[in-house]
Amino acid sequence: MSTDAATFYDLKTKTLDGKDFDFAQLRGKVVLIVNVASKCGFTSQYKGLEEIYQRFKDQNVTILGFPCNQFGGQEPGGAEEIATFCSTTYQVTFPIMQKVEVNGNDESPVFKYLKNNSSKTLGLFSRIKWNFEKFLIDQNGKVVHRYNSTASPDSIIPEIEKLLANGGQN
Repeated sequence: MSTDAATFYDLKTKTLDGKDFDFAQLRGKVVLIVNVASKCGFTSQYKGLEEIYQRFKDQNVTILGFPCNQFGGQEPGGAEEIATFCSTTYQVTFPIMQKVEVNGNDESPVFKYLKNNSSKTLGLFSRIKWNFEKFLIDQNGKVVHRYNSTASPDSIIPEIEKLLANGGQN
């Protein structure tokens, strides 16, 4: 698997259950990508993320969760444990991908791409600082916003609505 995607739609990953997931299927959709964890102070954001998914999924909006154990060991479980936690605790129905690293030598190509193609206005350089950082991608595959962990899912809704209203025309 190449680590340097030319476009967002060239990315590929695997779902939590090990199936291939090609980002080409996201063409024309608004996408919110989040590095998630089951034992984090921000874990309750799963509830707001699922609410966004339910509200907008029929309007070509999707959310992709990427479990990560790089911050305080807050996602120690395996795929089955993560899937059970997400579905039973927060009734998550949006796609959850395989556990990844978001920083360092073994970082996921997805997060490498997101960090390299987003503004660094968080003062974080390009590193992901904690669980539940969020990247909003428009219908053309452009990373339009990067949100830190403390940004509530609700705070992202106006930007999603704006992207839907303009149909991906920036």
